[in-house]
Amino acid sequence: MSIRVTHMFAAPPVRVFDAWLDPQSSGKWLFATPTGQMTRCEIDPRPGGKFVLVDRRDGEDVEHVGEYLEIDRPKRLVFSFAVPKYSPLHTQVTVGIVPLGDGSELTLTHDGVPEEWVARTEEGWKMILAALERTLG
Repeated sequence: MSIRVTHMFAAPPVRVFDAWLDPQSSGKWLFATPTGQMTRCEIDPRPGGKFVLVDRRDGEDVEHVGEYLEIDRPKRLVFSFAVPKYSPLHTQVTVGIVPLGDGSELTLTHDGVPEEWVARTEEGWKMILAALERTLG
């Protein structure tokens, strides 16, 4: 199944886009939970490059992995995505960013989400995008 989430940002598209590929920024908001601690954030920001972010939650490490499939700064980012602890399935995430006044509008589409994970995944992305907004200030 597909999930589609839209979020408005006061920041321009280039700032929103760059936050996805900068380990210093991403480690603060991408896949981070309010009670967890980001213990690893490795990003190779190029097509074919991989990422690994590990959030320690209640003493357990939850690894988020993927590969960048398309990088079109500052408009579009496409990557594969998996959380091996919970499923061997690799899904695909597409991030589109367009200017909106002085800010930007981000539309995230997550394809291939199993039906039983749709609601939780959608809420997770909403939480992540709100954390990105706070990080961008």
